[in-house]
Amino acid sequence: MKPTPLLDVLGVGFGPANIALAIALEELAPELSVRFIERRDGPHWQPGMLLPGSDIQNHPLRDLVTPRNPRSRYSFTNFLFENKRLYEHLNLPLHYPLRLEYAQYVKWVAQFFAGQVDYHSEASAIEAVEAGVDAPVAHYRVRTADGRLYRARSLVFAPGRTPHVPTPFAAIRDPRVQHLNHYLPSLAKTLEDGGERRVAVIGGSQSAVEILLHASEQAGVAKLVGYTRNFGYRQKDTSPFSDEVYFPGFVDAFHGASEENKARLRRELVYTNYSASDIDVLNQLYVRRYEEGLRQQQRIELRTCQEILDCRPEEAGIELHSRHFLTGEVSCERYDLVILATGFLDLGNGERQEPWPPLLAPLAARLGDLPLSIARDYRVELGSAAPVYFNGLCESSHGMGDAGSFSLLALRSQHIVDSLVQQVTHKLECPRYA
Repeated sequence: MKPTPLLDVLGVGFGPANIALAIALEELAPELSVRFIERRDGPHWQPGMLLPGSDIQNHPLRDLVTPRNPRSRYSFTNFLFENKRLYEHLNLPLHYPLRLEYAQYVKWVAQFFAGQVDYHSEASAIEAVEAGVDAPVAHYRVRTADGRLYRARSLVFAPGRTPHVPTPFAAIRDPRVQHLNHYLPSLAKTLEDGGERRVAVIGGSQSAVEILLHASEQAGVAKLVGYTRNFGYRQKDTSPFSDEVYFPGFVDAFHGASEENKARLRRELVYTNYSASDIDVLNQLYVRRYEEGLRQQQRIELRTCQEILDCRPEEAGIELHSRHFLTGEVSCERYDLVILATGFLDLGNGERQEPWPPLLAPLAARLGDLPLSIARDYRVELGSAAPVYFNGLCESSHGMGDAGSFSLLALRSQHIVDSLVQQVTHKLECPRYA
């Protein structure tokens, strides 16, 4: 298939991070040629977790653009205004917007850039091309699973983070064991034949608690068991002081810190986002379990201090073997569905980390044993003359603002676009459409 013209920017992935980038490119650098590829069929945001009543845990003005440009037409406020529900939204007795409405906002913004996006287009290989006789300018060739070929002077890589699958589940290829990304369709599939089903939820995160609440409301779920390594389900650290991790000044401080101090900060701040839940859903779960006890209809069971030892797919169900780390008691239970609410991998060489996004591993191999190097402008050292940026993958280098939150999307996009303008030049001897 004939390659595309040489682009200035190719975005891999078109979720919220690169949608915010598309806005910034239009508003700050409209002279750059840009295209995005996205493996899904449209601009979906967390479709497997759009649970009734769930919110985004994020101030609505920290949207795709407002912190960078409050006058932009792409703000959440303008979305509400143009959809004629601004006053109704302002009248909601909610601290944060509903996740369903924010998903609609993301989709609404994305449709303005539909002409720049190729959906159903999954990147399968990336090759660096150095400048030479046959290539007037250093660039990348990106091939997709359906045979398309893109060429671009720079890449902005935003495929989302890799799901974290704990060791006991790592080798399992069974549709009855699913990461939270696929919760809603997996539950629907489990319940479609009727009967009474047993569901296990692994993890102590906000998502784990939300899934427990949602599953407990489904008529076909006869037994629901939550497993967590903690003594109990922990409340998030929502202090306004701790929430300054989502300030741009914290990103500057964190990026400039030593590796030792970065690790120290992450240990201190872990419960601002991980293995913890907002108090409203914790209260709901506690009350619901208590009320079930009053009715002598105990469907929800919470197993704390649990270490998962093994997972065994059997014809009659998924067997989970776990151990209570205080008593040493080992138990074995069988389930029709196991949901891993276990989060995502970060970049690095430690626990719950991967050294590179899998698609870029061949390019990174040229660096040998050199550590991952990500600049303040999110540019990654890959040993190639053409720049690559990580958009939304840099928690280990830039702090909690890269942990899947909307809080810093707009400002991160500005950093990347400002850098792109400097890195991607337009010289006559290196024409854009070489």
